[in-house]
Amino acid sequence: MAPSGPSSVKRRCRRCLYWIPVLFISIIVCWSYYAYVIQLCIVSMENIGEKVLCLIAYHFFVLLFVWSYWKTIFTLSMNPTKEFHLSYADKELLEREPRGESQQEVLRRLAKDLPVYTRTMSGAIRYCDRCQLVKPDRCHHCSVCDKCILKMDHHCPWVNNCVGFSNYKFFLLFLAYSLLYCLFIVATDLQYFIKFWTNGLPDTQAKFHIMFLFFAAAMFSVSLSSLFGYHCWLVCKNRSTLEAFRAPVFRHGTDKSGFSLGFDKNLRQIFGDEKKYWLLPIFTSQGDGCSFPTCLVNQDPEQASTPTGAIVTAKSIENHPFPAKPLRESQSHLLTDSQSWTEINGSSEKGKLGFEHQELCVRKKSCTHWLYISIKVDTNTGSCTDSFSS
Repeated sequence: MAPSGPSSVKRRCRRCLYWIPVLFISIIVCWSYYAYVIQLCIVSMENIGEKVLCLIAYHFFVLLFVWSYWKTIFTLSMNPTKEFHLSYADKELLEREPRGESQQEVLRRLAKDLPVYTRTMSGAIRYCDRCQLVKPDRCHHCSVCDKCILKMDHHCPWVNNCVGFSNYKFFLLFLAYSLLYCLFIVATDLQYFIKFWTNGLPDTQAKFHIMFLFFAAAMFSVSLSSLFGYHCWLVCKNRSTLEAFRAPVFRHGTDKSGFSLGFDKNLRQIFGDEKKYWLLPIFTSQGDGCSFPTCLVNQDPEQASTPTGAIVTAKSIENHPFPAKPLRESQSHLLTDSQSWTEINGSSEKGKLGFEHQELCVRKKSCTHWLYISIKVDTNTGSCTDSFSS
């Protein structure tokens, strides 16, 4: 039975209040439809050709605008999958441990098989106490929704929803089409607005709607253009709004461009590979929202960074406190022809010569060829030799 009382009434009232910004936008859009279609096109425009063209173009823009806005509002935010949630036994174990290093040891054990690369500012495993789960990369807890959101960008009051992995494309299209909608109104309403100031229009009801329609569209155009431009910059850098203000922390340290794979791949992560669907509010984003490819090569915090960040030693990989985890199959194709590295182990003449042979194949950052490091270790004397080839 659902709990009742003053607290539940407050929650319901709060949920109703959250819809006020959405209701405000809906009223503005309905009024603008009446003002443009009825008062401007049908009443004020005398040229039949101009009237038909404006009505067709207007309904095209308003359809895309309303469609993307609807999808942004009513697309449910995606939450971490079950593998990131702690089992009942793990929760009991974690609660018994005192806070600090003991809990971190438990979390490290639980996260060793999960595709997580980011850490807290102190280098600890990212864990949500309220949802009781290990946070996937780029996942954050929303205080308004009271749940963890995959690739959370921000909570937007104008859509009464969290903007994240599941609806970020819809949010971008909503900004784009609302901007085009306002600019179209400004462009077609301008000549009639000028006639108003020069007393070229009769003093009718249409005069009032034409004036305020122009002012409203112009003001929204200014604010939307800055917001849309900012999010376009974020897409190019493959960052969320939260990551722009606080860079993600990886095992080697803070890196604001850790998830950036280049302009083309960054764009495809949001819009997908099928360009014919890019401009439609249809979900085409790549991946599952839980794991993301990174451009990082050197992930060992103990190893000094080189100018290219390309040298990876066998010892650093073997003794790494947080072993690197493979990406999911849904994400592996994103790293095609990009910065990545693989390790090839082998042994040659081990029993006869007393040598153990190990090869590391490392992809240099920002390069287009492979660097091969061949390391030979004498198991009897402990000496080693290496060779490089590209």
